[in-house]
Amino acid sequence: MLIVQKYGGTSVGTVERIQAVADRVAETVANGSSVAVVVSAMGHTTDELVALSSALTRVPSPREMDALLSTGEQISAALLSMALEVRGVRARSFTGRQAGIETEPVFGSARIATIHTEALQTALSEGVVPVITGFQGYAGEDVTTLGRGGSDTTAVAVAAMLHADVCEIYTDVTGVFTTDPRLVKTARKLSEVSYDEMLELANLGAQVLHPRAVENAKRYQVPLVVKSSFSQEEGTYVTETSNLEQQSVVTGIAFEREVARVALIGVSLQKHGLAAVFGKLAREGVNVDVIVQSVVQTVDADVSFTVRESDADKTLSLTRAMQEELSFRDLVLETGLAKVSIVGAGMISNPGVAARMFEVLAGNGIEIKMVSTSEIKVSCIIGESDMEKAVSVLHTAFLESSPAV
Repeated sequence: MLIVQKYGGTSVGTVERIQAVADRVAETVANGSSVAVVVSAMGHTTDELVALSSALTRVPSPREMDALLSTGEQISAALLSMALEVRGVRARSFTGRQAGIETEPVFGSARIATIHTEALQTALSEGVVPVITGFQGYAGEDVTTLGRGGSDTTAVAVAAMLHADVCEIYTDVTGVFTTDPRLVKTARKLSEVSYDEMLELANLGAQVLHPRAVENAKRYQVPLVVKSSFSQEEGTYVTETSNLEQQSVVTGIAFEREVARVALIGVSLQKHGLAAVFGKLAREGVNVDVIVQSVVQTVDADVSFTVRESDADKTLSLTRAMQEELSFRDLVLETGLAKVSIVGAGMISNPGVAARMFEVLAGNGIEIKMVSTSEIKVSCIIGESDMEKAVSVLHTAFLESSPAV
């Protein structure tokens, strides 16, 4: 059996934690499995490296930033390999290049193009545990990094290309919960969740897995397990289908803080205003989320959309510069918002879920400003001051009246 294990920054944050990870890997090997390991940088190493660069320049070279940030994972990989050798387990650290992780030629957020697995296959065939740096690869002569969630993405890609039996993601939580247990004390761990549900939860704000990792796991049918590095408790299995949809209409509740809403009043449809606005925002790297359009007349429309609050000023500047070109009458920005979402494959065959969500929020005095839906999710934009209350009352309404697992 071949297992890929990924350990996040908190899991390898200290020498003691690296030793605990080495014990777990050694135990897995002793049980007869072949193991490949992917590691993140220790604790806050990446933040510290960013701070060092900021002390030298406000606008660092993207190439040099990737060269700098990639060193964090190399430290973790080398230290874990040493710890495994002390335990009598043959191990070897691999940088992204040494592991054959080739990416597109983009700095800061590269996507994996392919993995040349020959070196990893050779190590495994020799009984060596390859300890691979997450978050990085190479393009030509340059080191590249994969952006946020890069180590999760590395682990899933390695598991896919090695045809691993399972990819285990070790983190500081024991699995995927119905919602954040720090917010709702009655939140419960799910024994399993489908790729589609997990992808929605990840995209909507759940921090357990990165969306790119889930997307690749679904594409290549890699079974995932989310576990805690600090306990032996069973984790959450992420697979193609889940029996949860037969027991609970809603699987989980996700939320996102610091949302801003931009409203454009009277956007010209004849001038292809919507395409112009969203095309410009995309080219400038602004991620637009919820979009609501209402056609007031046949020639123009009012459109509202959400962005991250950190992008609000940039969005306002870009759209205001287009006012004369597109002849829209007004531009309004609202900050201090949040997004709360319910997710569940059971929604497909259970009408009335959205209505029930709106009823629960209205009954608790929570104003809904925008709505977005798909087959398996309903998202509401609300005031951020109401967010925690909304998550709590929705959890009570949808996930505490019947078993979650």
